Parts: sequence; structure tokens; C-alpha cells
Amino acid sequence: MTARLLANENFPAPSVAHLRERGHDVLAIAEVARSLSDVEVLALAVGEQRSVLTFDRDYGELVFSRRLPVPPAIFYLRLPSYRPAEPGMLVASLLESKRSFAGLFVVIEPTGLRMRPLPSRDATLLTPLDPRAG
Repeated sequence: MTARLLANENFPAPSVAHLRERGHDVLAIAEVARSLSDVEVLALAVGEQRSVLTFDRDYGELVFSRRLPVPPAIFYLRLPSYRPAEPGMLVASLLESKRSFAGLFVVIEPTGLRMRPLPSRDATLLTPLDPRAG
């Protein structure tokens, strides 16, 4: 099954290439829109229904604390060192494992995975600045 992915600017080009070789549809920020803010990247992922691939922990804050709209999934990689193609190989093996990651914030660490449900899409439509939220 082909995944629709959005690779944040910090996701290595060889990893993007590996995922594409495995048949996944990857939009790479480094190729199409360098220097977008995290909020803009998240909005693009939501608008195009793509799961985010990132090394940036700010995405957790954006969806859990700031309650911004959520993409289908977020894969946050916490790898202290790696070869440039390794993150792509890790993500490809997860996607090809037949597990569903829809609606999850997935933390990928050297010791394994941690997963947390993303806020519901309905809950993210109301923000603390919205008078209806309160």
C-alpha cells in the first residue's frame, strides 16, 4: 500500500529517495518549498492528507498543545546518529509492516517505537482563541 508522506526539510534526501523507490508518494519540503515554518508545513500536510516525517519535536507541541489541525499521522524520528538512508529504511519497514499508523503520533527511537493518538480532528477545529471553545 502506498503511503502519502510529507518529508520535513530536515529529512535526508537519500531517505526520501528510498521511500520513493519503495513506491511511496513523498512530497519533500527541501525540494518544493524550502524555509516553510513548521505551522505552514503542518497545514500543507493536512491540506494534502499526507503523514509528516520529521526530526523536529515541535510538531508534538503544535498538535497537542496548540491544537492545530492534524495530518493523518506524524512520524517523529529521535535518532542520535544515522546514515542518510536509514530513516527512510526505518519508515519504509514500518509502513510495510501492515500496521495502521492512522491517527497516531509515532516516535521512532533506537530502542523502538512509542505511539500516542493524535487529537481528534473535530477537537482541533476549536482553538482556545475561538470563542466557541470555551
